[in-house]
Amino acid sequence: MTAPPPSRTVRWPAAIWAGLIGGLAFLILEMVMVPLFLGGSPWMPVRGIAAILLGKGVLPPPPPTFGWDVFLAALAVHAVLSVVFAAVLVWVTHRWDTGMAALAGAVGGLVLYGVNFYLFTGIFPWFAMSRGWVTIFSHLVFGVVVALTYKGLIRSRPLS
Repeated sequence: MTAPPPSRTVRWPAAIWAGLIGGLAFLILEMVMVPLFLGGSPWMPVRGIAAILLGKGVLPPPPPTFGWDVFLAALAVHAVLSVVFAAVLVWVTHRWDTGMAALAGAVGGLVLYGVNFYLFTGIFPWFAMSRGWVTIFSHLVFGVVVALTYKGLIRSRPLS
C-alpha cells in the first residue's frame, strides 16, 4: 500500500490537536524531569509559564507549590502558545513526508528553545533560570510530537 500524496493545504483542526498534544507532552516531561533530574519542584515550570500572564509575583521563593489560579493560567498560556508554534511548524512541513517532518519538528523545537530562553529573556527574565538540557529535551520532544501527531491525524482521516 502506498502512502497518500502530501496535502497541498494544511489541515488546521489536525494542526490544533497536534499543538495541544505536543504541549501536553512538553508539560508532562517538564513536570517529571525537573524534580527527577534537577531536584526542583514539578510546579516550577508551571509557575514560570503562568508568570507570562500573571506576572513574576507567582514565582515565589522555593519550594513552588500548586495553586489552581496559577495552574489554570499556565494551561491557558501554554495551550495557546503550543497551538501557535505548532501551526507554524505544520505550515512549514505539511507537504513533507513523516520522517522529514519529524526531523524538522526536532530542529523547530530546538529553535523554539533558543527563541524562548535567549531572546525572550529580555521580556521574561525568569526564563533564564530554566535554561538547560531538560528544557532543551522537552522542546525537542514537543516539535517531534507535533509533527508525528499531525501526520498521524491526517493519515487517519484523509481528504475525501
